[in-house]
Amino acid sequence: MIDFKQLAMPGPVALKPYTPGKPVEVLERELGITGSIKLASNENPLGCSPAVTAAVQASLSGDFFARYPDAAGHELKADLAAHHGIEAERITLGNGSNDILVLLAQALLGPGRASVFSDYAFAVYPIATAAASGEARVAQALDADSDMPYGHDLEAMRALIDDKVRLVFVANPNNPTGTWLEPDGFEAFLRDVPDDVVVVLDEAYHHYQPEDWRIDARRLLDEYPNLVVTRTFSKIYGIAAMRIGYGLSHAGLADILNRVRQPFNNNAVAHVAARAALADGEFVDESVATNLTGLARIRQGLDALGVGYLPTHTNFLTFDLARDAAPVYEAMLREGVIVRPLAGYGMPNHLRTTIGTVHENERFLDALGRVLSAG
Repeated sequence: MIDFKQLAMPGPVALKPYTPGKPVEVLERELGITGSIKLASNENPLGCSPAVTAAVQASLSGDFFARYPDAAGHELKADLAAHHGIEAERITLGNGSNDILVLLAQALLGPGRASVFSDYAFAVYPIATAAASGEARVAQALDADSDMPYGHDLEAMRALIDDKVRLVFVANPNNPTGTWLEPDGFEAFLRDVPDDVVVVLDEAYHHYQPEDWRIDARRLLDEYPNLVVTRTFSKIYGIAAMRIGYGLSHAGLADILNRVRQPFNNNAVAHVAARAALADGEFVDESVATNLTGLARIRQGLDALGVGYLPTHTNFLTFDLARDAAPVYEAMLREGVIVRPLAGYGMPNHLRTTIGTVHENERFLDALGRVLSAG
């Protein structure tokens, strides 16, 4: 019998596969229930803009499905260039922003090279690093009792950078904690990082941040050629099923990324959807407002239940049960409410819930109240 682990590189063998939020269909099949809700994957509860649906439907005619998509994504890149005020050659399209993270690791890491990221950060950072046979250096996060509990400690991250490090992942705001960075603090960090180390600013949840707290990434891109900014259409724009995101960077780095990027890594429907989503600013504003209202309600409900939670600038809230959260998670599943366990992130006492619709938020709070009352 072939031992495929012996054939593979050590990095991938040591990995644990990424575990996504449990799908509703799987839960209902396992438990024989119906009417479940999913608050595990930080999706937009409003869905996508009606303009997206209309644009996609209008495109589905003739030989649309028979033709390969535009591999370079010229029209979408042109829209993104206008949106950000940046040259199209500085844009890399990805199969979700996750794809950009993987491309960066493929292009910059390997044996003898290392990446740096914080503890309690996005699970893809170690996966991308290991898959590229790089070394992962994990910086200790801020203390649980700090102003930004479990958040990035930029000084600790800087201390891990030496001549082997080629890539630093910084999530702002961070998933799964919801915590964020001060703009001045991030720029000071960026100023102190050597020019030959690429810093990735992962802004998947950018639109949910109050404007006063947003990092001026567009300005920093012109001042620091080693900066990459990643964005996604999966969160505020509500087209996670399309799997499309992008990176903004120096043109020289974008050229390298496009050499390792898979041909046709975005499909034609995703291009159409992303262009329509980008053009509908009103839907983005509505989504932000809906999230703020829902977040306030979830906080109010958790306060009433005596449950603590972390600060957040995202569309999710991570809450602390002060005990092993696994039994609560399982009991919530039996209630037909899917939230996200965080033991895999080293946070076994915490769960994470997406901010949903009014109905979903009330359903979550009612279910959690019953579970906690039952002990």
